[in-house]
Amino acid sequence: MKSDINIRNKKAYFEYHILDKYTAGLQLLGTEIKSIRQGKVNINDSFCGFLNQQLYVRNMHIAEYSHGSFYNHEQKRDRILLLNKKELKKLRDKSEEKGYTIVPLALFINERGFAKLEIGLAQGKKTFDKRDSIKEREGKIELSRAMKI
Repeated sequence: MKSDINIRNKKAYFEYHILDKYTAGLQLLGTEIKSIRQGKVNINDSFCGFLNQQLYVRNMHIAEYSHGSFYNHEQKRDRILLLNKKELKKLRDKSEEKGYTIVPLALFINERGFAKLEIGLAQGKKTFDKRDSIKEREGKIELSRAMKI
């Protein structure tokens, strides 16, 4: 049962240098996973942070399930990320250093039907790094156009 749900956070790759990537499980309610399977998720403005020894993803918008009745979930609630203790400790130590943050990169459903969030340990880019990214992207576009002619 391979799912075609694969939501990416393109903004994160533009704003940050991604140093490490981790795949984390999500602690979800029943109506949340049904909305995710319909593809009604936005992770562009979301971020991760520690609270009471737990890693949470915050500000991730999962739309209400259309057939959810009064069991529906809150759309932007904090959701716990499920990682190993060793990974949590490594992320906590790095994120407390100046300039490092944890950002969601992609949300997908694995072969077993579980929702997984790919998170990255990231360092913010400076403005000149962003300009370099834009130049590199435009160069690739021009090259692909020249190859088509």
